[in-house]
Amino acid sequence: MGTTLVLVMTADAAVDRVSQQALTFGVGLAAGGPVHALLVGDPALAPELGEWGASEVHVADHPAFASFAPDAIAATIVELAAGLGADLVVGPGTDDGNTVMARAAARAGHPFAANCTTAVLGSPIVVTRQRWGGSLFEEAAIHAERVMLTVAPHAVVATRTGGSAAVRTFTPSLADEDLLVRVVDRIPATASGVSLAEARVVVSGGRGAGSAEGFAPVVELADLLGAAVGCSRAVTIAGWRPHTEQVGQTGTKIAPDLYILAGISGATQHMAGCRGAKVILAINKDAEAPVMTGADYAIVGDMREVLPAISAEIRRRRAG
Repeated sequence: MGTTLVLVMTADAAVDRVSQQALTFGVGLAAGGPVHALLVGDPALAPELGEWGASEVHVADHPAFASFAPDAIAATIVELAAGLGADLVVGPGTDDGNTVMARAAARAGHPFAANCTTAVLGSPIVVTRQRWGGSLFEEAAIHAERVMLTVAPHAVVATRTGGSAAVRTFTPSLADEDLLVRVVDRIPATASGVSLAEARVVVSGGRGAGSAEGFAPVVELADLLGAAVGCSRAVTIAGWRPHTEQVGQTGTKIAPDLYILAGISGATQHMAGCRGAKVILAINKDAEAPVMTGADYAIVGDMREVLPAISAEIRRRRAG
């Protein structure tokens, strides 16, 4: 593999976690070759990208990047990749990352493979990627002079290399049509407790809670564990909890050390969102529920009885 270019995006004034994973993925495929990073975000974050394996960082510089403008970023990727002669362009498999990389591939006339979990060098490169919300893995060969792909969230562990990177400014040549699609305003979610996407422990409740008030044991246990509160799609549809707490394909994809889900049947879209969890504890009255086969540990019982019992035991042990 020759030159590799990795798209790096930011979130909450920091390098996006999935972008760090994309850099690790790109470094692995580069096999010692140069790895360039295109940073769209705060220039002050550029130096740290060397620690994640970038040998050179190109900071996108244009007024368009004051907000999310997918076509402008796509045009920047195409221009920089061509200038570097990049053989491989890697992006984060987030909603924004996939949106931008799909546009970039279309502009350049190259095929695009989204949500890859592995890649094997060769001619062609063979990738494994998630399909149908992570319920299916597809092996595909990419026939292109420039391979363009995104890395599925939490498919790899971001690894620091301890290196350093040269930082340069890159000002793309953008046309007016590149600025037609852009975010003009954002309505922030109500901040409450630990961030779901970054939490090391997540406690989720489902339809088994019975009502909005039935979520009290979920919140209680989450508070005791310093965890984030999550929920299933059925719960948000019922209006019991906000969409920002939804775990799943159409919600937030998580990768905590421990995921406790109670009263959730284990629908495909929900399990796709917690596939990155290291340990899953399922609590459900139905011993045959799909979630029970996908869990590391399972408790057959009513969440409205089991969760308070767990919380009481935690308090007893801490008091002792």
